[in-house]
Amino acid sequence: MIADVEQKSPSLNGRVDQQVAHPGQQSLFDVAVEQFNIAADVIDLEPGMRQILGSCQNEFTTNFPVKMDDGSIQVFTGHRVQHSRTPGPSKGGIRYHQNVTLEEVKALAMWMTWKCAVIGLPYGGGKGGVVVNPKEHSRAEIERLTRRFTTELMPIIGPERDIPAPDVNTNGQVMAWIVDTYAMHKGQAMPGIVTGKPLALGGSEGRTEATGRGCVFVVEEAAREMGMDLAGARVVVQGFGNVGAHAADLIDEMGAIVVAVSDSTAGIYNPNGLDLKAVHAHKAETGSVAGVPGTENITNAELLELPCDILIPSALEDQITSENATKIQARLIAEGANGPTSPDADDILHDRGIQLLPDILANAGGVTVSYFEWAQAMQGFPWTEDLVNRRLRAFMQKAYWTVRQASLDHDVTMRTGAMIGAVKRVADLTRIRGVYP
Repeated sequence: MIADVEQKSPSLNGRVDQQVAHPGQQSLFDVAVEQFNIAADVIDLEPGMRQILGSCQNEFTTNFPVKMDDGSIQVFTGHRVQHSRTPGPSKGGIRYHQNVTLEEVKALAMWMTWKCAVIGLPYGGGKGGVVVNPKEHSRAEIERLTRRFTTELMPIIGPERDIPAPDVNTNGQVMAWIVDTYAMHKGQAMPGIVTGKPLALGGSEGRTEATGRGCVFVVEEAAREMGMDLAGARVVVQGFGNVGAHAADLIDEMGAIVVAVSDSTAGIYNPNGLDLKAVHAHKAETGSVAGVPGTENITNAELLELPCDILIPSALEDQITSENATKIQARLIAEGANGPTSPDADDILHDRGIQLLPDILANAGGVTVSYFEWAQAMQGFPWTEDLVNRRLRAFMQKAYWTVRQASLDHDVTMRTGAMIGAVKRVADLTRIRGVYP
């Protein structure tokens, strides 16, 4: 089912307001726009620029047929949104999930614009998704779905136009199918069409771990500023997928004690610390972290409220809200996921003195190494993993201190500090380029 498209209009104060189909229900895009407006108010952004940056440049929806293994036909809905292509090609993942909506994809595309701007990458934000539960389909069906969706996207994607990447329930193999499909249509190999590819197709060393690694790099900087010793710090990680699992492994290697992790089905807790090798092995064998020997099964909601020094929410959106923000016991939160904290919860956490590293900073390691991969593909010159990781650390450290300074200068949260710098950058680029014609 295609999500309703909102009508956007400037209010008297120049804000971009959202009239949604169901009053009282705040969509994820409403949240993204609210965060944008908060930053825009601080820097007194002019009404015209608010309208440009508060809406998405291109929104593409397609309903496409795919042949199932039994010969039947099923029609799927897919979206690709380009929030801004002013800084450069739009950049962002494609997710396969049964709950994908256009509003979600719009929000994620907008956040990608700010994320790239925070790091200083020459990209605007894009995002895509297909409404599908991949667990209900065979590998062959997912391949046919991917190739057909890629064909539908052909007019709007390209190495210098819009560059997809893996996201929820997509991976290097899905990117390989996109690379091949695109090449078949263009008649030539174009490895720069996606990032997150297998190494054999021009992927980058260090890309798989990049989001989790970048998150740990900014946690390291924040902990140092707070006087928190990571050795012995108690850590809780929500989401044991690509981001959360790598973040847990890396911070464990630094001497921190990971006391709880969770996946989409359940969470586990051991106040003395988890044996992460055992957790990985159990999940590989059973498909879930639940039931690891020596651990207590808990819910995702309970996990968020555990006593800890560092909380890394790396699952889906809208996990920390006004309902549970008063119960969070962490001293430092690093958003490994996109949009896990509501604006109301932001204010509550800030008032309680809890430091929060926002998603557009904390999980920007993935898009940063995606940029490295794209640069390697365009140059035809691969980098070593050591070089990738050293450059990632430098980018993340610089971004952290830039955001931190902005938050101190304006006496605002780290999220608003990050947004201020990002919005200023994209607004300046828009002014320089001008409005065509």
